[in-house]
Amino acid sequence: MGYYNTPRQNDQKNPWKRYMASSFGGVLAGALLVGTLVTGTDLGETESATAGVQTSELQNESAIVTTDVTETVEQTADAVVGVSNLQADNNPFAQTSTQEAGAGSGVIYKKQGDDAYVVTNHHVVEGAKEVVVTLADGEELEAEVLGSDVWTDLAVLKVPGAQIDTIAEFGDSSVLKSGEPVIAIGNPLGLQFSGSVTTGVISGTERAVPIDINKDGQEDWQSEVLQTDAAINPGNSGGALLNAQGQVIGINSMKIAQDAVEGIGLAIPINSAIPIISELEGEGEVSRPSLGVALLELEQIPAEIRNAELNLPAEVEDGIVVQSVQEGSGADEAGIEAKDTIVELNGQAVTSVLELRQYLYTEVKEEGAVTVKAYRNGELKTFEVQLSEQI
Repeated sequence: MGYYNTPRQNDQKNPWKRYMASSFGGVLAGALLVGTLVTGTDLGETESATAGVQTSELQNESAIVTTDVTETVEQTADAVVGVSNLQADNNPFAQTSTQEAGAGSGVIYKKQGDDAYVVTNHHVVEGAKEVVVTLADGEELEAEVLGSDVWTDLAVLKVPGAQIDTIAEFGDSSVLKSGEPVIAIGNPLGLQFSGSVTTGVISGTERAVPIDINKDGQEDWQSEVLQTDAAINPGNSGGALLNAQGQVIGINSMKIAQDAVEGIGLAIPINSAIPIISELEGEGEVSRPSLGVALLELEQIPAEIRNAELNLPAEVEDGIVVQSVQEGSGADEAGIEAKDTIVELNGQAVTSVLELRQYLYTEVKEEGAVTVKAYRNGELKTFEVQLSEQI
């Protein structure tokens, strides 16, 4: 996925354009990452397991741990809410104009004046015509989506605050250690199981997980997440991951769905989420720098077209091909053209669209300038590109 969508041009006379316009399929290797938004529930089968009670010296210690968890949950549970995504109902015989397309969770993190603010996941509210927040006592409140960001999978909602008393406290995710106990609170399988609590540990910090945002089979982004074995199920998206002090240290976001995999839940570290939450609350969107080009990875282009159209030196095996340039953009002003092959950004080699996007969004200041090195007809050229704002 590039930075801009450009109108399709008449490409009958140009095989390069015909190739560029085609779909580059691919299958992501590894586990499938799925957001934990519940879109339907089948309760036809349930399993129960029982175990005999064994007495030992460990029994009192277990009771203490349970008491600690209970106190922590009581402190924060009412700040975790249900979030329902209502979309247009196209059924002409329906009694209402909307129907629930999915349900997730959210965390009340702030109350100011007559309003309260809720953080949830972008994929929980994506495409919603209306959003309804359900409090712990079952009260439903109409919510306003202040802003939503697909890249970080975060969204901020505003609701009337008169009936809200419990506000979650943010902790510090940078001090987490593997093995540290955590508690997940959310609504697995929807509001029927609202306020469900699961426990576990931090299995890993600073995990980097590739994400296919536009579902085209190509990795678009690399999400930095916390890994936990606390159960995170459909409907838990946007819920709270708590430390032992009851502070929110993560926003539950996704799990790895693979037949041979269990106990791998992922959460957005709260330290990464806080600046995004602040920008969404205040501005309604997150602004990021853009080159002003649509891009394609070199490895996706067959060798015969690569040799005929790009004329790259034999030693160049990785890079990013410019598919099109937005008129008037920084790349256009700098002289970058279609078919240029970008290999370096500010002295750092870039071999994929994901790497370039990750660098721009995390290392470069908005509307600054970057030095781009790219091959054109076998010659390495240098461009100074003034970045523009990309929403």
